[in-house]
Amino acid sequence: MQRASTLRSDWYRAAHDLFDRYDAFVLPTAQCWPFPIDWDWPKQIGGVQMDTYHRWMEIVIPVSLIGLPCVAVPMAGARPMGLQIAGRRGDDLGVLQLGEAWHKATS
Repeated sequence: MQRASTLRSDWYRAAHDLFDRYDAFVLPTAQCWPFPIDWDWPKQIGGVQMDTYHRWMEIVIPVSLIGLPCVAVPMAGARPMGLQIAGRRGDDLGVLQLGEAWHKATS
């Protein structure tokens, strides 16, 4: 439990420092492209075994874990994928404005 708390605190400090230089950061909403409908989940991504259904989309955990505001938007392009736009803690409005700007720029 202590190790998890330390890791979370380290991630929080790193994100806080990131926002000294940037207004937001953008990550994918999953670690892989959409997979065939008959798969329960991708069993391997980049040589790493996915032991449960949730592993293939765990990229969303760090942002939620430290309570950052975040919005998911569609990625522009031929393949269906989403992007998550995360902002400084408490800047919910700024994140929503970035999401709206992205929507207008890519629609």
